[in-house]
Amino acid sequence: MARVRVIILHAILIQIIILSSKIEAVPSLLPLAEAYPQIQELCSELNKIDPDRTAFHFQPSKNWLNDPNGPMYYKGLYHLFYQYNPQGPLWGTLVWGHSVSTDLVNWEALDVALDRTDPFDINGVWSGSVTFVAGEPIILYTGIDDKQRNVQNIAFRKNGSDPLLREWTKPGYNPIMLPGGDIDPDNFRDPTTGWFGQDRHWRTAVGANLEGRAEILLYKSQNFENWTRNEFPLHKSQNSGMWECPDFFPVSLSSKDGLDPSVNTGNIKHVLKVSLMKTLQDYYLVGKYDEKKDVFVPDEGYEDDYRTWPMIDYGHVYASKSFFDSKNNRRILWSWVNESDSEADDVKRGWSGMQTFPRAIWLDTDGMQLIQWPIEDIKLLRKQQIQLRDFGLQSGVKHEISGILTSQANVEVEFELPSLEGAESFDNSFLLDPSKLCDEITPFDEGGIGPFGLFVLTSDIEGEEEYTAIYFRIYKSSDRYMTLMCSDLKSSSRREGVYKPAHGAFVGVDISKDKIISLRTLIDHSVVESFVAGGRTCMTMRVYPKHVLTDETSGLYVFNYGSQEVKIRELNAWEMAKARVNIENDDFISRDYI
Repeated sequence: MARVRVIILHAILIQIIILSSKIEAVPSLLPLAEAYPQIQELCSELNKIDPDRTAFHFQPSKNWLNDPNGPMYYKGLYHLFYQYNPQGPLWGTLVWGHSVSTDLVNWEALDVALDRTDPFDINGVWSGSVTFVAGEPIILYTGIDDKQRNVQNIAFRKNGSDPLLREWTKPGYNPIMLPGGDIDPDNFRDPTTGWFGQDRHWRTAVGANLEGRAEILLYKSQNFENWTRNEFPLHKSQNSGMWECPDFFPVSLSSKDGLDPSVNTGNIKHVLKVSLMKTLQDYYLVGKYDEKKDVFVPDEGYEDDYRTWPMIDYGHVYASKSFFDSKNNRRILWSWVNESDSEADDVKRGWSGMQTFPRAIWLDTDGMQLIQWPIEDIKLLRKQQIQLRDFGLQSGVKHEISGILTSQANVEVEFELPSLEGAESFDNSFLLDPSKLCDEITPFDEGGIGPFGLFVLTSDIEGEEEYTAIYFRIYKSSDRYMTLMCSDLKSSSRREGVYKPAHGAFVGVDISKDKIISLRTLIDHSVVESFVAGGRTCMTMRVYPKHVLTDETSGLYVFNYGSQEVKIRELNAWEMAKARVNIENDDFISRDYI
């Protein structure tokens, strides 16, 4: 009966959210979980049934998810819309899923926000954004019309008194932007959040392919409904293929605070982020926005070669989308993390895809690269803590971190190097392809300095060992030291049909200054996110260890297989509580937990 009461109390809380006119006063869902530990118990039982399901990452209770759309904060609630297939766990004809939260950690699923109901979106409701126009949220989105073309549409909230924004209306004059002339109708999509110019015109940007050339087209409007294509694109490239899911926003040169999309004065720069179909990776450029010409001008040093551009994440993410959180004055980024096992596995699980844990993003003090860091709200989930200080890792040492559930953890560690004299010479042929270098080495190949780092989600069963390695090696080029970060998944799983690559990146810090490299890693069952040097380099991985299928506990280790000692200045590891993320009450009831 206690478990029945938990479900009833949670249902009551949902009704409070739905009915409350003072939505700002609605409490976080987390205290409910703390007051009634049965929720944690039930969620643990769910993980035993589905060990790949995450504890604190956003994913629907079932079916397919991909791109984040139009995240926003409105009247006391955070909203996340997302690409969703309500018919099953594989990619199909998409609509907009919708969930709400008071804290960006715990989420409640609502009904589909935008369905494919009209000729202008009958074959799919694809990615888009939300813009506040005179305080009202308005959606711009890509529809796949009855002619199989990409067209841009608009939608307005239906009920002005509903803070949950459950119903939207799509006017009959859609579409509002058509792929005419030189625009490829198969590659014209994903309108950005709009921004308002000093000429009192709105702008939005749309990804497009024009005769094989990637362009971010710019459209202008006086009323946000009638749009005209600008003479020049916001930006273009000859050599990178189709750009989709663009994101364009201002960043401060003097503060970590986020900025409203329409800010274009003061000590700022702009960031243009694009998703490349050619590589299935997200890249970004930093530069200036010339509002008079309506063009984005990248800073000096950026070539028309996407391989030289910084990535949002050097691992397994795509279609990232940011929004300005007006409640806390910050910019927050989401990214889609898709599966890397088989479609048969997706069907068996009944779900596919998730979002990265939300990240605050801002411009580094060098004005050249973004910093990304898990939002502070994640600390709500911290439980037991393990600490290690001033610990010397001798060459060849693997040291276990125990005492917490390491398949659901937040690990932060600072490595200190006594000297850089043993750094190996760098082969410049790997400069544009660090992942290739990481694929050719292993975490056990002794180097001058490194490899050192973490083994996560490990199993030491003889003959069935599994581990995911996140590690560093230091190299010396002709004029500087280079810090290579690798994530090696080749031994992460003994399951069949799993993609197990090596990811690599060069960390954007000068290691010679203080000889310290920091690593923060979020481990959440089948997803691992790592943040290096305070978030200057990020790497996300999907991991499917076989040992969790038999309820074996995963291990966590720090290691050093370089020839020199490495010192751990400080290590903190927290076991993480399970958030409530889009869990349907039927999920509990149908499994006879009551």
